[in-house]
Amino acid sequence: MSVILVTNDDGIHSPGLIALFRAMQELGDVYIVAPDRERSATSHSLTLHRPLLIEKIKERFYSINGTPTDCVILGVNKILPARPALIASGINKGANLGDNITYSGTVSAAIEGTIIGIPSFAISLVVDREHHVPFHFETASAFAIKIGKYMLKKSLPPDTLLNINVPDREEDKIPGVKFTRQGKLVYNNSIKEISDPIGKRHYWIGGGQMNVEYGEDTDIQAIEDNYISITPIHRDFTDYEALRFLKNDLSFIGDF
Repeated sequence: MSVILVTNDDGIHSPGLIALFRAMQELGDVYIVAPDRERSATSHSLTLHRPLLIEKIKERFYSINGTPTDCVILGVNKILPARPALIASGINKGANLGDNITYSGTVSAAIEGTIIGIPSFAISLVVDREHHVPFHFETASAFAIKIGKYMLKKSLPPDTLLNINVPDREEDKIPGVKFTRQGKLVYNNSIKEISDPIGKRHYWIGGGQMNVEYGEDTDIQAIEDNYISITPIHRDFTDYEALRFLKNDLSFIGDF
């Protein structure tokens, strides 16, 4: 059977991680390698200035005191019995839409898998933070199985991963799937100034007003309309249109 690595940025105890692990068991020999605690918004960071500890929680469950990217690197090179055929990252409790993907540890784990040549996807459940009833991880899990089957059979284009967002609804209440581009979602970051007991000033970054740009074919609009969004992400960040412009318009710089 194919070896599959499951990871996330919500940590080893996340119910979304366990739901994804169970779903992927339909497709192969599954291992969890995940951060020992929540590592949301760590992006693609690596731990370079301290050693990392691998802890075996139980059979096929491993935690690492590092980032999601650390987990992929150590999972592939030191823990799994064979190179994985697939990396599945999630199920994130919260959306990874628009510009948020640049902060997401969940998406970055899939990026790392893609960099080292392993077909990878990130999957997130778009939950309302005020939502207190059980989350519909089973809906995202069912869709992860469909995507995983496809990727194991046909893979993906080179250097490409999938960023998937699933509405927090029962499966029969989702009208379908849309293939989307990344939308624009930027936070006007709220910075709170606080003082500790001895009077030192500290700053807390977070929250603030979201500035959202909707577009018919964006991931944000698809979720707004209660569709599952699938956005292909390429690891090459080059803006080729801008590159052509610079070569033509700034060609004189070559004489510097």
